[in-house]
Amino acid sequence: MNWQNESGGESRRLVVIGGGIAGSLLAKSLQFDADVTLIDPKEYFEITWASLRAMVEPIFGERSVINHRDYFTNGRIFTSNAIDITDTNVLTAEGFIIPYDYLVIATGHADSVPETRTARLAQYQAENEKIKSAHSILIVGGGPTGVELAGEIAADFPEKKVTLVHNGSRLMEFIGPKAADKTLKWLRSKNVDVKLERRVDLNSIPELDENGSKTYHSSAGETIKADCHFLCTGKPLASAWLKDTVLKNHLDVRGSLVVDEYLRVKGRKNIFAIGDITNIPEIKQGYLAQKHAVVAAKNLRLLMAGGKESKMAAYKPGGKVTAIVSLGRRDALAQFPFTTIIGLVPGMIKSRDLFVGKTRKQRGLEGWNLKLHELDD
Repeated sequence: MNWQNESGGESRRLVVIGGGIAGSLLAKSLQFDADVTLIDPKEYFEITWASLRAMVEPIFGERSVINHRDYFTNGRIFTSNAIDITDTNVLTAEGFIIPYDYLVIATGHADSVPETRTARLAQYQAENEKIKSAHSILIVGGGPTGVELAGEIAADFPEKKVTLVHNGSRLMEFIGPKAADKTLKWLRSKNVDVKLERRVDLNSIPELDENGSKTYHSSAGETIKADCHFLCTGKPLASAWLKDTVLKNHLDVRGSLVVDEYLRVKGRKNIFAIGDITNIPEIKQGYLAQKHAVVAAKNLRLLMAGGKESKMAAYKPGGKVTAIVSLGRRDALAQFPFTTIIGLVPGMIKSRDLFVGKTRKQRGLEGWNLKLHELDD
């Protein structure tokens, strides 16, 4: 099906593929500056770093899972996967051919989540029931996701036996050794059993004892008993589909899109890439993806108004790694360029609402209402 712009005006046709952290902000920012079409396989934008809190407190998802139409009010939405790109069109899985003057790729990492907001919230409820009904929990993966999930469970359910298995020599290799060591000590102080330089074979069927508890086997020959497990390892980039498009020669060996300093796909004048999909040499974090969106939106606004390329803004990658990792509702680990701290102070920055209010406000929505869950005294 050949979909055409029926607005009849001079507005530039902008297609945004991907409605995650970067794509949602860019689409919202330019919805009144261009004829914008958003293509995303799900009907909602999710504040991904808040998803772990929603697993222990499902009501948190009511604010962190946002229908695209709530913030993107002046454009078209195709709930579908993009499967091909030509020099002039995008093809969706349903067969829609969508023409563009400018294109933005913001597909991030591949993640298998439900299509509708209702189903996603139900998934959080199911994960919460899984946690509540378990006496012991195995977490596989000691990156930020595994660490934050362990922190959330340890803080909300201190009676649970939590085991975290990580194949690296230290937690969260993207941060410094001092920060990783502080995090390890915090987790162990909360009785989380952290096992480093181990792997767990999740492909084999775990043994069940008479109480229904499962027995997993580590690469060190240990047996780990747990009622359930959560896999928190890295996800692949959502770029495999690009190998059969006009952008196939713009991917590096890791599957990232190679971009120039203006966040355009290198060698392309009217195609941009933002967020985790880019080859920018920096850690992949939500706040940096949003910075990409701000720079790309500024450059697109300039180009669509007929401005000179020489006036475009250059994106400057982050220097030393700055990271804040939440550890339950109160504490957090913060690594800044010149110091690393853990505890209540960085927790006040992030852990109370996980920047949900700020992220919603960036999309023109009301902020977070702390009364949804009052912290204990």
